[in-house]
Amino acid sequence: MSKSRRLHRLITEQETRSCSMALTVTDPKVILEDTDKKGKGHEIEDDDEEKEEEQDMEETGYPHIKLDDFPGSSESFEMVAKFCYGVKMDLSASTVVPLRCAAQHLEMTEEYSPDNLISKTERFLSHSVYKSLRESIKALKACESVSALSESLGITEQCIESIISRASSADPSLFGWPVNDGGGGQGADLQLIPGGATKSRKKPGGDSSMELWFEDLSQLSLPIFTTLILSMRSRDLSSDIIESSLICYAKKHIPGILRSNRKPPSSSSTAVSENQQRELLEMITSNLPLDKSSISSTTRFLFGLLRTAIILNASETCRDLLERKIGSQLERATLDDLLVPSYSYLNETLYDVDLVERILGHFLDTLEQSHTAIVEADGRSPSLMLVGKLIDGFLAEIASDANLKSDKFYNLAISLPDQARLYDDGLYRAVDVYLKAHPWVSETEREKICGVMDCQKLTLEACTHAAQNERLPLRAVVQVLFFEQLQLRHAIAGTLLAAQSPSPSQSTEPRASATAIRNLAITEEETRGEGQVVDAGKWKKTVRENQVLRLDMDTMRTRVHRLERECSNMKKVIAKIDKEESSPGTTRTDRPRSWSITKKLGCKFKTQVCDSHEATMVDHRSRRS
Repeated sequence: MSKSRRLHRLITEQETRSCSMALTVTDPKVILEDTDKKGKGHEIEDDDEEKEEEQDMEETGYPHIKLDDFPGSSESFEMVAKFCYGVKMDLSASTVVPLRCAAQHLEMTEEYSPDNLISKTERFLSHSVYKSLRESIKALKACESVSALSESLGITEQCIESIISRASSADPSLFGWPVNDGGGGQGADLQLIPGGATKSRKKPGGDSSMELWFEDLSQLSLPIFTTLILSMRSRDLSSDIIESSLICYAKKHIPGILRSNRKPPSSSSTAVSENQQRELLEMITSNLPLDKSSISSTTRFLFGLLRTAIILNASETCRDLLERKIGSQLERATLDDLLVPSYSYLNETLYDVDLVERILGHFLDTLEQSHTAIVEADGRSPSLMLVGKLIDGFLAEIASDANLKSDKFYNLAISLPDQARLYDDGLYRAVDVYLKAHPWVSETEREKICGVMDCQKLTLEACTHAAQNERLPLRAVVQVLFFEQLQLRHAIAGTLLAAQSPSPSQSTEPRASATAIRNLAITEEETRGEGQVVDAGKWKKTVRENQVLRLDMDTMRTRVHRLERECSNMKKVIAKIDKEESSPGTTRTDRPRSWSITKKLGCKFKTQVCDSHEATMVDHRSRRS
């Protein structure tokens, strides 16, 4: 009665009523309404219990006082009683919030009694709770049991403000325990001692890791966590912090998001209904930042959210937001992420191809709208090429599905621009797997499917395999052979040009010799002495390679000249024999006059046999002949 105005008033009123009934009041009993077992405004005692209480009062002489809507539990009232009777007790962030609300409900103000419970709990909140990020989270968790009163007293708002201000700070020490400032110390537990004195006891250690307080945030109830996230977004807090908080909370309360987590769901997770999981998932999705995340592991988590959203039949808006978020960072995905099973009976394929096609469309839209995309010297985007490789792997994975229609395969394959693939070997592999798994497709469909790849972008190994591939249509094989010959011609032409181009060491002599190499080495030593850095080893190696190449070319020219001479001699001999056989004075009559060796052998030699060689070489041959 000396500390609580409300208890003093209630006991006095009860004492007055008891005196009028000629009852002697020795020590009143206080009965707390159990707010956990009744709703607001409803009594938990029935008529039998009331009769028992009246009978008990008559027998013992103790009046009963009811505290309607008492905040907190019986433990909180016990702490209030200990404070009133001067018993020492420890305060923490988890117990101070219901104790502060109980003190407010019992009207334990400074005006009624100096150094009362309201002022002491407020002092502890200000000095030891609001100055620590983790302690503020614990206090916010404690607000759940007394949400209405803590909200009206501003405790919930101040805890959220403390969390946001500490989380937005760049000082890592603010993520640990508060510094001792004389008001409770570093992570102090306040001890209330008889006589009103207080002393603090330090908590050992302290952890500055942000992952720990993300775990603490995941312990909050959904309404308070939603309020916290909305406040973070309104204060323009870092999107990485908001996203990490949402990810940790979803992993805690939505089972089966990550495929790697094969553990059975905990009892707390299984107790959550499907509707509650859907509500939680939609809340997390709606608050995810739409910009590209800097956390590399976010993409796998987003795919897990998307699979769960499909299973829980979440709203179309929720799934579309997840697809757009994934599309903005598709280059970070893996092939395992893209293999989302078809949960709907409307899809005949094993994996959801339409989903991947939509995500790819969002990625291309994001890439087109982004003006800061990194582009290499050849005009290619690294992220686009990564996605191209990823889609080729996905095509090869789904190509073996017998239910995959050729139109779906074709549409997904041509969705990427030409710049996405440096070589089409991966696309050729997917086409080959599809044709092997679908031998019943028509020739027209085969040609259409093979049309997704560019034969000019196949490597020589792929061309060699394709030229012998019986599953490819004839038109595709002819194109492969044609472009393979073009590649070989370009390669030979490039080799000839490189061999005929004069090197720096051949500016005064047509061919490099051992003397030129020695002179080059001397020149390099002099240049190095002057301070110019020249890689002599690489230069000598290049000169030697040019020498070997020129020697091979000379050998080839010699063999060509020899073949030309032999060919010329054969032509002369054949012409002479034909002339003798066709002359009027021949003595051989057993052969027709029209007979000739060329007709017998079925070959005709013309002057263009060696026309494919260079003109200078032909002139040189004529001069020598």
